[in-house]
Amino acid sequence: MIYYRNADLTVRSMAERDIEKLVSGFAEQGWHKSYELFEKYYKQQELKVRFVLIAEQCDEVSGYVTLLANAIAGPYAERNIPEIVDFNVLIKYQNKGIGSKLMDVAESLAKEMSDSVSLAVGLHSGYGTAQRMYMKREYVPDGSGVWYKEQPLEPYTECVNDDDLVLFFLKKLREHG
Repeated sequence: MIYYRNADLTVRSMAERDIEKLVSGFAEQGWHKSYELFEKYYKQQELKVRFVLIAEQCDEVSGYVTLLANAIAGPYAERNIPEIVDFNVLIKYQNKGIGSKLMDVAESLAKEMSDSVSLAVGLHSGYGTAQRMYMKREYVPDGSGVWYKEQPLEPYTECVNDDDLVLFFLKKLREHG
């Protein structure tokens, strides 16, 4: 399904052929994203558990974001609040509005299901661009504090500043009523 299209950019549902394109695109920039991960996402999309949105610029896969209809971890788990999970734009395509358009489409889909959408963002500097983007898009920390490995981190607990150290955010998509 195509969700957005202009002369330069298309945002559409994931196709099975995208798996290899994503794996090789991330490998080219020195990141490991496994074939199995994208295969799992594709299967979940087919089962209607997860939306997988692919950005394609000039017939090249440039990024993706996934949306779960119902958060499965964190403070919003099983509360019928969609969650944006795993959002990436390949480095060579960044700063061209692709990430913003992926988020626009994901938020639009979430709005069809709920008044709000949630996400978690890592705390180390590698997530700095995402942290700033989410604040500009009016995501607000949920107040549950820092989470580590899908559990709330107790105050004064030692932890590792890796990809599992996150803060959850919520964005109101529309007012109740």
